[in-house]
Amino acid sequence: MSADEREFDIVVYGGTGYSGRLTAEYLARVAGGARVALAGRSRQRLLAVRESLGATAGHWPLIVADAADPAAVQAMAARTRVVLTTVGPYTTHGLPVVAACAKTGTDYADLTGEVMFVRTSIDRYHKQAADTGARIVVSCGFASLPPDLNVYQLYRRALDDGAGELCDTTLVFRSFFQGGGSGGTVASEFESMRTASSDPEARRLMADPYTLTPDRGAEPELGRQPDFGCRPGGRIAPELAGFWVGGLLWAPHNTRIVRRSNALQNWAYGRRFRYAETMSLGRSFAAPVAAAALTGTVAAAFGLGARHFRRIPRRWVQRVVKPGSGPGESLRQRGHYTAQTYTTTTTGARYLATFGQQLDAYSGTGVLLAECGLALALDRDRLTDVRGVLTPAAAMGEALLTRLPDAGVAMNTVRLTP
Repeated sequence: MSADEREFDIVVYGGTGYSGRLTAEYLARVAGGARVALAGRSRQRLLAVRESLGATAGHWPLIVADAADPAAVQAMAARTRVVLTTVGPYTTHGLPVVAACAKTGTDYADLTGEVMFVRTSIDRYHKQAADTGARIVVSCGFASLPPDLNVYQLYRRALDDGAGELCDTTLVFRSFFQGGGSGGTVASEFESMRTASSDPEARRLMADPYTLTPDRGAEPELGRQPDFGCRPGGRIAPELAGFWVGGLLWAPHNTRIVRRSNALQNWAYGRRFRYAETMSLGRSFAAPVAAAALTGTVAAAFGLGARHFRRIPRRWVQRVVKPGSGPGESLRQRGHYTAQTYTTTTTGARYLATFGQQLDAYSGTGVLLAECGLALALDRDRLTDVRGVLTPAAAMGEALLTRLPDAGVAMNTVRLTP
């Protein structure tokens, strides 16, 4: 059965979890005539979620499928154009869903921030997905999609201006309020550290800035590209003079996603493209200390976790991780973020791309994942021809640049030099 003949446009897999519910809530408001179904392990819990979504979702079918049952997951994938999965940690629960979508030629989008899950998906399923026509799009949530789309915006603007290829490019989170973390996010971070600490080869791969590239030998050698750095903002752009920036928690994953986007597009961003991510700590007298402390803490946590996390008993970790939990609505309503990305091109032109939402990270993630699903299902004429294990920019950059502003995402690109 071709994708166009399938029963559903979108299946939200993990619809009873924290991020899954937020994704379903957004789709219930905006999906219109799109054919949506909810999927998960418990029919009773799925029914409760559907009832909470109001009349618009009252007719949505329910699909019972457990990631531990590959046949059920494959049957689910075969019924829909797109699977949106929020079931993590992805290293533990995600591969059966990737396998099912790759086999059935079904498009897929997730929220992963786990480098080794993506690397394993590439190694096992990229070729099969390319052969069947599936787009396996990883990292479509708040943490990874804004950085990926910001660089894509910069590339498109520089190309339109004839300003050359991108060179030094740095993302700075300038404005951010988040009312707490979710159990799923914490579980994914812990799973990444457990994987690295249990497998020296995984630890080596996670340290490689190009570990997600489709062709490691074809990547340029650009020297060290550390994941965490503390520096004055003026070294990034004159507009940041007086500010200090420090290490960003998501950088080890996101930087590799963005570099894969470049490689999947035949290095369209440039062969001298260097990319880093940071967070602004402001311009007060305490900013240099705060930037150094944040960078040191994050770098030490990743370094020690990558070597020793396996020594922590799982039962201790399970006391901390509470799947399905997250910030309450009152905190989410106060959330917002703005990501700014600066670049200098090979001709010396400088640009700034901005991506922001007046939503917290989790509500924002629900919007972004749902819009990715709608783009994959309904905007197929705007998608790229590439198939396999992809990034948001490489799979649907143009579609998202068109679709996301209508979803309340503030996006723009400004040339900073004449």
